[in-house]
Amino acid sequence: MAGRWSFPRSKIKMLLLENIHPAAVRELEEAGYSVQTAKGALDEDDLIAALKGVHVLGIRSKTNVTERVLAHADRLMAIAAFCIGTNQIDLDAAAAKGVAVFNAPYSNTRSVVELAIGLTITLMRDVVDKSAAMHVGKWNKSAEGSRELRGKTLGIVGYGAIGSQLSVLAEALGMRVIFYDITERLALGNARRIRSLDALLAEADVVSLHVDGRRENANIFGAAQFAKMKPGALLLNLSRGHIVNVGDLAQAMGSGRIGGAAVDVFPEEPRTNADPFDSPLMGLKNMILTPHIGGSTEEAQEAIAEFAAERLLGYLNRGDTTFCVNLPNVQLAEVTGGHRILHIHRNQPGVMAELNRELTAAGLNILGQHLKTDERTGYVIMDVDRDYDPEALKALKTVAGTLRFRLLH
Repeated sequence: MAGRWSFPRSKIKMLLLENIHPAAVRELEEAGYSVQTAKGALDEDDLIAALKGVHVLGIRSKTNVTERVLAHADRLMAIAAFCIGTNQIDLDAAAAKGVAVFNAPYSNTRSVVELAIGLTITLMRDVVDKSAAMHVGKWNKSAEGSRELRGKTLGIVGYGAIGSQLSVLAEALGMRVIFYDITERLALGNARRIRSLDALLAEADVVSLHVDGRRENANIFGAAQFAKMKPGALLLNLSRGHIVNVGDLAQAMGSGRIGGAAVDVFPEEPRTNADPFDSPLMGLKNMILTPHIGGSTEEAQEAIAEFAAERLLGYLNRGDTTFCVNLPNVQLAEVTGGHRILHIHRNQPGVMAELNRELTAAGLNILGQHLKTDERTGYVIMDVDRDYDPEALKALKTVAGTLRFRLLH
């Protein structure tokens, strides 16, 4: 047992979908793992077939990992979302199988923020419509409808990693910033928190949405919210497609209530670049539509690839669950001078007592032990001396409530 990995890295299979940046492939392969890649997303049945014998899955935003997919994934240990959101993954079902899920919550924030600033300027100056007119030979040199950012009020809905960074850049350009968030957030610079969404909508010249993709946020922006915005105000949605009712937005734009909008995300998006796109927002004046490119810069995709790959390697090589979104977070050093037992279990009475009984019966000398739990799952890590009977560890797999057992040497 001494000096040998519990399972050879070269036999741990990884499947990366949706054209994930080569930096991730390079880092994982250099660590000794077997990596297979595919350009597009897979539907449920194809994903089930592709996951046979696969230990690690990497996706972006278009592949849905459902409870049914997880039920058929016979070897799956971890999922990496090479993006910010994880709403495309059934996190509860993954936790129930002891499958760790990681994402990259900060790596593309700058790219999204820069696009939001650029789109706001473009909308303020009516650049898209003027450019389109030029392409058909129309010269429309006029200041009518063109405004500066300086002195305007930006209302940010959702003051997390992206919203707060947008706040700083917008203020540097001379904008006045207000924000609304359902949780307590530290205001940066001169930004001011508004206690109600309605109050923000009534005050903002530009409303930028940066909320997460939870199901409860579906259609939180519709006709009622557009009616409360300042006449002629601008709307940006670079967060999640299902949070805005696009039919209501089209009506608000058509009536002139909303002076312009930029939408980067949609309730239904093509699975690949070859699939057609359709939306009621197409063809509207001062409407900018972009194909979910908020975080799609070369710098951001490389940073996401490196961050998510590092999280996977930390989990596979030493059991580290830092930044895991569905299991208790435990930060661990490398395994030195012993073997590491990793045990994920349901958070129920008696598990630790039974684990300790089995460890005592096996005569294992524990060098270190870590336990972290949340409301549904427990994760215990035990470093033990190498001098033990490997057969004795089989009993740890049968402890009531066990979801996953791993051994690192």
